[in-house]
Amino acid sequence: MEQTHYPVIIIGGGQAGLSMSYCLTQQGIGHAIFERHQLGWAWRAQRWDSFCLVTPNWQCKLPGFPYDGDDPDGFMVNDQIIHYLERYAERFGPPLLTGINVERVSRHGGGGFVLRTSRGIFTADNVVAAVGNYHRRRFPALAARLPGAIHQLHSADYRCPAALPEGEVLVVGSAQSGAQIAEDLHLAGRRVHLCVGSAPRVNRFYRGRDVVAWLEDMGHYRLTVDHHPQGEDARRKTNHYVTGRDGGRDIDLRLFAGQGMQLYGRLLDIDEARRVLVTADDLAANLDNADDTARRIRESIDEWIAAQGIDAPREPPYQPMWFPPPGQGAIPLDNLAAIIWAVGFHTDFSWIDLPAFDDKGYPRHRRGVSVEEGLHFLGLPWLWTWGSGRFEGVGEDAEYLAEHIAARLTVPAPQEARYAVR
Repeated sequence: MEQTHYPVIIIGGGQAGLSMSYCLTQQGIGHAIFERHQLGWAWRAQRWDSFCLVTPNWQCKLPGFPYDGDDPDGFMVNDQIIHYLERYAERFGPPLLTGINVERVSRHGGGGFVLRTSRGIFTADNVVAAVGNYHRRRFPALAARLPGAIHQLHSADYRCPAALPEGEVLVVGSAQSGAQIAEDLHLAGRRVHLCVGSAPRVNRFYRGRDVVAWLEDMGHYRLTVDHHPQGEDARRKTNHYVTGRDGGRDIDLRLFAGQGMQLYGRLLDIDEARRVLVTADDLAANLDNADDTARRIRESIDEWIAAQGIDAPREPPYQPMWFPPPGQGAIPLDNLAAIIWAVGFHTDFSWIDLPAFDDKGYPRHRRGVSVEEGLHFLGLPWLWTWGSGRFEGVGEDAEYLAEHIAARLTVPAPQEARYAVR
């Protein structure tokens, strides 16, 4: 007979769910992982063919399983990421149950939780939602008004240049995914248009090292959301664009423009009479702001090097090689074969039927411990530190939650919470 009650049910079988399982196993706490698809599904189904991490391999340090390869300063490509997760699971044998879709989580009358799933009803004393925050693909309302002949897809569904119809391609959004996909298309010789938003950029290398290594030494990745200058607003920050491709390099949109990529400001509307897409007059400001962010990061590294008395090679200041020409604000529709929407995701925890969220649907928690007793969250960006949503920091958050759950389970749950649910 299938077990229907667990002290802890973890929802999600990615790096967060596996990390949580490892830490609970170390604590001797019974649990199960419910995964709708298969282990590491997002890495398998929502990444393009040339995808690689933007953080170096040495930052991959899941609990009990730090990176053990021969290229610590390299960047794992997608197949290697999946293999890393598979080997992690093989290492400790998590109780992973695949093909279970959790449709509703609600409170049991006795204080525990009821999980209505595609495989029936389960109960738990504790629930850990380890599903990240990329839940539903975001499309602007404008997408529905575009000509049907233009192939439209979300960045999560992009695979490679050859999978798109022949012709020019528009990428909307210049954060990590949009900038990297635009580069992928550009390197394949496609005619690329890119609508540039407010995403910041960062240098890959500076003064002889990967910038990530400098920031690690400076304690940047250990900075908590409580101590971040922006506080909880840090959770809404857009990630800096950079790449680990081919050993790692900057993504310099000005360089791409000098090579023929067409850059525009934010996409605003469609002018059906003129058959063009209208963009904002903010390209220059967006490029300048991205450059300013990279400059400030370099200056903070300079200050650290000086304060520590480190002997590091100097580099000349960045010199922009391209500036937007006046009047570049309309994108001809007739030339476009495809549009890739790299505009992010909606966060959707509507399946958790508990008053655990703010008015924007974001979990109300402290380091993953929900305001709802027994409910926990893991793997969210800036859950506690910058690394919380990545391989680098999710393990520390999982260890913290495992200790919290262990302490909570020392108080026996009401017996009625373990009985059948109507």
